[in-house]
Amino acid sequence: MGLHDRELRATAQAMVARGKGILAMDESNGTCNRRFQALGIPSTLAARQAYRELILTTPGLSTYVSGPILYDETIRQTTQAGLPFLQVIADAGMIPGIKIDAGAKDLAGHPGEKVTEGLDGLRDRIAEYYQMGARFAKWRAVITIGNGIPSAACIEANAHALARYAALCQEGGLVPIVEPEVLIEGDHTLAQCWQVTDATLHEVFYQLHRQRVAYDQMILKPSMVIPGKDCPQQVSVEAVAEATIRCLLKNVPATVAGIAFLSGGQSVERSAAHLNAMNILFGDQCPWPVTFSYARAIQQPALEHWAANPTDVAAAQQQILKRARCNSAASLGEYSHEMEREVALV
Repeated sequence: MGLHDRELRATAQAMVARGKGILAMDESNGTCNRRFQALGIPSTLAARQAYRELILTTPGLSTYVSGPILYDETIRQTTQAGLPFLQVIADAGMIPGIKIDAGAKDLAGHPGEKVTEGLDGLRDRIAEYYQMGARFAKWRAVITIGNGIPSAACIEANAHALARYAALCQEGGLVPIVEPEVLIEGDHTLAQCWQVTDATLHEVFYQLHRQRVAYDQMILKPSMVIPGKDCPQQVSVEAVAEATIRCLLKNVPATVAGIAFLSGGQSVERSAAHLNAMNILFGDQCPWPVTFSYARAIQQPALEHWAANPTDVAAAQQQILKRARCNSAASLGEYSHEMEREVALV
């Protein structure tokens, strides 16, 4: 028994409580600035702080979101009135999380492939974040499908790092979100994505087992099994749902606390529709909750509105709430396209 077992188990269950998902707002400063620049928003510390305050102070957000994943800059910030963001999150009844990896870097000897770095000094960073109030963490691995890739070496290196990270998190009291993202970029088919996702998840859980990670104290954040964006053979929502759940059932132990999908660049409506179909068609077959951990698929409409109307924070927050509500409904198999035309109401 680990020191934090009971707390970790309770936190993991709360993160995927019925009707709730996780809000990813852990974009690095570089990524955040690029999204701002695309919409004409100043790439400044003040703008990032104002936008993150807009998200976290959205009234009623905790109805649909168990907690946000923060970036290192964000977890240390306050509202413009001086209230720490961590206090805002706690007052709303949400659980704060933290992105803890150091980003995907080129994998030596493997052109076109990445490995996520950040294990050096991780134990100490975990201790600091836990003391600050964070109760879960996220580490993202990136798997690219292309000509002759991914290699077995790339999958193994990323899975090993994910497992080392997850074990350190559980030792230090943080629930690890294990995120092996198979990228949607490319012209690969549904079948190719299935094969790569299958191999990736198989290796991830092999490495997690070897590092003695407790499955009931972690969340898996996978990508969906979906054709590449440039693939001429796109498929139905139901086909994506079936392929994704089939791959998860084959590879993910039943004791894992929950599945919280990334949106991976899908449109806001398509990411909700896919999640909804999984829960309608296969919800009774899944031993774990199947929910969302979306970033752009929740934030993008609000960001676009705020860029055009920087003083109209309330309307941008309604966009955040609407997307959170739609995805909450999808996690219950209760989403419909009619919801897209409704104004968000708590």
